Amino acid sequence: MTPALTQEGIWTHARMRDELPPESRVELIDNELYELPMPAVSHQTTSANLQFAFHSFVRGQKLGYVFSAPLDVILDENEAVVLQPDLLVVLTANAAVLKKYVYGAPDLVVEIISPSSVVRDSVIKKDLYEAHGVREYWLLDPANRAIEVFALENGRYRLDNYALEKGPVRSVVLPGFEVQAETLFES
Repeated sequence: MTPALTQEGIWTHARMRDELPPESRVELIDNELYELPMPAVSHQTTSANLQFAFHSFVRGQKLGYVFSAPLDVILDENEAVVLQPDLLVVLTANAAVLKKYVYGAPDLVVEIISPSSVVRDSVIKKDLYEAHGVREYWLLDPANRAIEVFALENGRYRLDNYALEKGPVRSVVLPGFEVQAETLFES
């Protein structure tokens, strides 16, 4: 993964928002900018289906908030790590992280893999979410119709449950939330 922009100086969230056009699709990892790929139809379909399921459950139970990209999630106080997860959930008890952007760890984050983002989503961003205390991480792969749900336990992610093509996946931080994999990947 190579930086998207190599301009002089240290990048922070503030500099990003001051110097880049508002429609820029970038993330900041260790003060370096990386361009995000434009999502394909399968990515958008999967995202919309899961967002609807999360939204219905979270809002119906009055548990918190569900957001979709683009929304900056600033994971460190130096503003050196700024990610844009495909979906995220912030529970009411954690609502202090919600300001103009998300300042701190959401309770649940979802990344949907595209061909160009496999390493970034399954390794780099997973490690960053783990290190910054995101309690639950969902990794969806529309090409292989796979879902992995990781739960933070003693500061490390463990695979809690998964589905391949069909079957249920469950949330740890949203007790009672379950969705069938096949419904997420249908158009």
